[in-house]
Amino acid sequence: MHAPLNWTLAGLVMATGITASGAAPAAPPDAAEPARVLIVTGEDHAGHRWRETTPALQEAIEQDGRMKVDVLDDLTKVAATDLTPYASVVLHFKNYDPKVPGRAGFDNLKRFVEQGGGLVLVHFACGAFEEFKDEFEPLAGRVWFGARPPQGRRQHDPHGEFKGEITEVDHPITRGMESFTTVDELYTCLEGETPIMVLAEATSKVDGKVYPMAFVLRFGEGKVFHCVLGHDVRSLRNEGAAALMRRGTGWTAGLE
Repeated sequence: MHAPLNWTLAGLVMATGITASGAAPAAPPDAAEPARVLIVTGEDHAGHRWRETTPALQEAIEQDGRMKVDVLDDLTKVAATDLTPYASVVLHFKNYDPKVPGRAGFDNLKRFVEQGGGLVLVHFACGAFEEFKDEFEPLAGRVWFGARPPQGRRQHDPHGEFKGEITEVDHPITRGMESFTTVDELYTCLEGETPIMVLAEATSKVDGKVYPMAFVLRFGEGKVFHCVLGHDVRSLRNEGAAALMRRGTGWTAGLE
């Protein structure tokens, strides 16, 4: 069982097609020019070591030679960063200071995706803009329910082995992929009503329920891929998880 397979143009409608810097997001590159991808990182919850996991994430993405990754590890610079040279932005952080990246940082990112830029959310990025939760949910599809779980809910299963089941075999990201076993955190902490297409899911060993592990949606003119796998280096180097990250990033960047 998995979520209904439907799409939506979530959030605001693109009004002008012009970004803050006066240019549209980068068009899909030709074969001779790699798609530029920006990983945004630099802060995370205790137990998530972004300095170790960021290189592993970059490695997974750049296994597709059609993509070239830059890293921004100072969240205070998100608001002023010109995102338009990039085909996709990868969020790899959970902030704990609501002023960082702050309203201007969130608006810069949202505008980029609305106007055709790609967006990828990895693991705890489901809580990246918790302070703007009502606006963040249509962009992310599903978001972290917060540090205090609702009654009867929990953050995730104990770290351990589980199977990632590919549920949508006809989507470009997962076409030809097989289900895989990984060692990771099986997130049970997502909530939201935005329509999504679930690509992969996992069954909890604690409650027997099925939870989404990877899904896609549209936001304005942009494509969004959200995968809650990737707790540590080992999980990001898992063959199946790495393939999801790589293919999902490429899809958001406009690559076939």
